Amino acid sequence: MDYSKENRLSYTERARRIVDSLTLEERVSLMSGSMTFEEVRGAIKKKTREHYNHFPYPAGGIPEKGIPAVLFCDGPRGVVCGNGKSTCFPVSMLRGASFDTDLEEEIGEAMAEEVLAYGGNLSAGVCINLPYNPGWGRSQETYGEDSFHLGEMGAALVRGIQKKGVIACVKHFAFNQMENARFKVNVDCTRRTEREVFLPHFKKCIDQGAGAVMSSYNLYKGVMCGHNGYLLDQVLKEEWGFDGFVMSDFVWGVKDTAAAANGGQTMEMCVTKYFGQNLVNAVKEGLVDASRINDAALRIVRTLLAFEDKKEHVRPNVIGCKKHTMLALESAREGITLIKNQNQVLPLDRKSTRQVVVLGRLAQKENTGDRGSSQVYPPYVVTAVKGIAAASPKTEVIYYEGSNPEHSRHLAQEADAVIFVVGYDYNDEGEYVAEDKKDVYTGAVGGDRRNGLGLHGADRKLIEAAGPANKNSIVVLIGGNMIMLEGWKDSVASILMGYYPGMEGGTALGEIIYGDVNPSGKLPFVIPNREDQLPSVDWNGTTQYYDYYHGYRKLDKEEIRPAVPYGFGLSYTTFSVECMKAWTADGLVYACCDVKNTGGREGTEVLQMYVGFPQSKVDRPVRTLKGFKRSSLQPGEKRTVVISCPVEELAWFNEETGSFETEHMEYEIYMGTSSAPEDLLMTTITI
Repeated sequence: MDYSKENRLSYTERARRIVDSLTLEERVSLMSGSMTFEEVRGAIKKKTREHYNHFPYPAGGIPEKGIPAVLFCDGPRGVVCGNGKSTCFPVSMLRGASFDTDLEEEIGEAMAEEVLAYGGNLSAGVCINLPYNPGWGRSQETYGEDSFHLGEMGAALVRGIQKKGVIACVKHFAFNQMENARFKVNVDCTRRTEREVFLPHFKKCIDQGAGAVMSSYNLYKGVMCGHNGYLLDQVLKEEWGFDGFVMSDFVWGVKDTAAAANGGQTMEMCVTKYFGQNLVNAVKEGLVDASRINDAALRIVRTLLAFEDKKEHVRPNVIGCKKHTMLALESAREGITLIKNQNQVLPLDRKSTRQVVVLGRLAQKENTGDRGSSQVYPPYVVTAVKGIAAASPKTEVIYYEGSNPEHSRHLAQEADAVIFVVGYDYNDEGEYVAEDKKDVYTGAVGGDRRNGLGLHGADRKLIEAAGPANKNSIVVLIGGNMIMLEGWKDSVASILMGYYPGMEGGTALGEIIYGDVNPSGKLPFVIPNREDQLPSVDWNGTTQYYDYYHGYRKLDKEEIRPAVPYGFGLSYTTFSVECMKAWTADGLVYACCDVKNTGGREGTEVLQMYVGFPQSKVDRPVRTLKGFKRSSLQPGEKRTVVISCPVEELAWFNEETGSFETEHMEYEIYMGTSSAPEDLLMTTITI
């Protein structure tokens, strides 16, 4: 299916003829969401089956002129529409931990099929904002802390969604990585930081052909992103050649008619307050040039025509079908990450494990993540305790929520193994609106992790009390981003990062714990030893400055050894990596090495390529990710793995010239199993 920019541009003349036949009022109507504020806010507040985005939200559309409406379906862990039927995939952060772009493309196809089955034509499932600090409440909706990795995973989802003829909407453009202050915060950074850290992943999705972009609520350099001519016109449309349309983030993403239209906004979503008749009046009064309206209408019509011609026809029963739920299970299997496995406690042996104690309030909770705009309503959710019990039917499973640490210690002492399921749910992190919009049942407001990045005190006490009582002690961490390990990690033998693993997450956890599945996930973030080693953020501030360094690149630059490095993840087998080479050819940097499964069972290793710049004339990272590839190997099997990236990926942004420059010098090329120096081989090339 051809969803390329070139194909869409072939519809330009047809779209222009249609737009030329429209009145000003009709053209403006294409730029306008069709929902009312009362409908949207009512759906957000209500605890009924008619939830937010219960059906695809329409915008524009003039059927008698052959122009379909935009029919919006939210994401990114599945399609938000419907009543309890949609496939709930793991959150994007877990999918990022798979480092599997092929699987992400398949997930995009599945999401698109469900969008079409609900009657939609646009998926807002491509969330690629970069978590500057892991406390960001919606971190779970994105793939990790590294811009290169974000771009590769986001581009894969774009390909999958659009392969089925659904418009992929990339969000939130740009600098949206705070929840509590997202409606008021003014973000600033250097142009170099902007171009090298916060925008490249967006460009990668645009280059892949994304048909739509959603602007963000926050301000950038003093201008609302929904009105920001620098971002929307200069960067997105002019420099990057984006041919699709821009929509505002919902309800509060536009604050002024003329400022938004003149700043490059092409669609007010999902209600119309500032566009509509107000925009018609602004044109007639000379506040907005008619060319703005014509360009917006052309972009919208052209995109809709191109995708309408290409979209596949699917049956309604594709929603939540077996194929899709098995895809969700496979994603959970690939992303769940083994962080610690002292004395090879995992996998548990079914024959010798007669009784298991599962502790923690989250173990029996249907915990798929945030309950904001990304909430998906699946037909069922396999909880952790159900999955653990199903994986070994002959093993007695005792569940206790853990409120009494001493009783928990006693249970752990008597069992063959103890499994703690601890961490977060939507009360702790997620989308934020306002303090007066608390969940009517729980009082939760979601938002950023303002009270620290570690476990709750009760969880820590539970682990510290019961963990040392059993040598076969396992912690499963649930959460949308990094969770601090300090203070309790030495109390247990094994640690699994479970993220929010979706509707089949419990199944995958049980399979991994008992060894039916060999874990292969890799952390898409670094875990520091102290929170103050991460960038500082005022979660309720009106201004926020973003530095050039964050995450693993910040720790590397400051020569700080992390608790767990970026890209790290253990397996039940072992691998050797040797014989590395690197070279350039046809505008690409190549690196290869021999990877061998030196253990006793099949396993998958994620090889990662990093680049260092020791001879650079400007400040550069110690090393930064520029490629990755999964390789599955049988015991004793050896394979040569080749990874490549374009030479242009090594460029830096020169603020004086306003352009990217590739330095002619010697580069360090690394290849290995995490970002840690001891896990990498290194050679040099000259470009």
